[in-house]
Amino acid sequence: MLLLPGFLQVAYYYFFSSQVRRSVVYGDQPRNRLDLHFPTNNDGPKPVVVFVTGGAWIIGYKAWGSLLGRQLAERDIIVACLDYRNFPQGTISDMVKDVSQGISFVFNNIADYGGDPNRIYLMGQSAGAHISSCALLEQAVKESTGESISWSASHIKYYFGLSGGYNLLNLVDHCHNRGLYRSIFLSIMEGEESLPVFSPAVRIKDPSIRDASSLLPPIILFHGTSDYSIPSDASMAFADALQKVGAKPELVLYPGKSHTDLFLQDPLRGGKDDLFDHIIAVIHANDKEALAKDAMAPPRKRLVPEPLLRMARLISPF
Repeated sequence: MLLLPGFLQVAYYYFFSSQVRRSVVYGDQPRNRLDLHFPTNNDGPKPVVVFVTGGAWIIGYKAWGSLLGRQLAERDIIVACLDYRNFPQGTISDMVKDVSQGISFVFNNIADYGGDPNRIYLMGQSAGAHISSCALLEQAVKESTGESISWSASHIKYYFGLSGGYNLLNLVDHCHNRGLYRSIFLSIMEGEESLPVFSPAVRIKDPSIRDASSLLPPIILFHGTSDYSIPSDASMAFADALQKVGAKPELVLYPGKSHTDLFLQDPLRGGKDDLFDHIIAVIHANDKEALAKDAMAPPRKRLVPEPLLRMARLISPF
C-alpha cells in the first residue's frame, strides 16, 4: 500500500504504453510468454537484456519486470521479461526448461524486433536468478559436450545475478524458517536428491563438467548485505565457486540493502542508483555514443515520496 503510488504509474505504463509488447508467445506451454520493452527510437539494432523475475518459484510473473524494463528502455536497451511455469503448475526442471526456451526465442527472433542478437545479456532476480543461472550452466554443459543447442551460453555477453540463491542445500532450512516450508520447497525442487543438480554453486564444482566453466560469460553478482530472504552469503559462495573453476565472476555487495531495496525501493526512489548505473555501464561499455547519451541523461523520475519509501523499508520483511 505504501508503494502504491509507484505501482500505479508502472501499471499504467505496462498496460497503455506503445513501448511495451505484451505476451509474445515463445513456446507451447501456458506460461510461455514474454513481454518486450522498447526504447522510443529505432535507430539501429539495440542491446537486449533477457530478464527472469523472482517470486519464490511460486508467484513469479513477467510483469514484475516492468519497472526495470521501463528504465532500461529509457537508455536505448530492449528488455525481454520472461514468464515461466510456477509451482504447482510446474517444478524446477519445468522452470529451467521454460527459461531456456525463452532465451532461445530471443536469440533467434530478437533481430525482427530491432534487437542485436550479438549483444544479449541475461539477468535474473531472486528465484529468477537461481532459475536463469541453472539454465545458463545447463546450456554451457550441453555446449561443452557437443549436444545440439538452440542458443549458446558463450554468446551471452554478461550474466547479472541479483539477490539470488545458488545453493539449494543451504536454502532449505532458511526458507523453511522464513515461511516457505521444507515440504513445499522440496516439492518445488523435485526432492532432496535433486538439490545438488539444481544448485549451480554445487554443480559447477563437478569435475565431469569442468569444460563448461570456460563457456560461461562474465558474471556479476549483486546482493544487499541486509537481505533476509536470501542472505548475501549465497552470492559470495557462488562467486568463490566460480572463481575456483576459472570463471570470471564479480561480486558487488551493497551494505545495508534488503532483498527488495535493489530491485524495488531504489528504482522507485529515482535519481542516482549505483546498481542501475553499473549495469548500464557494462552494457554500453563499447559504445561511445551511448555512453555520451548516458552522461547527459536526466535523473530518473521519482515515483514514490521518500517518507513512504522509508515507512515501507521499516515494515518490509524481506
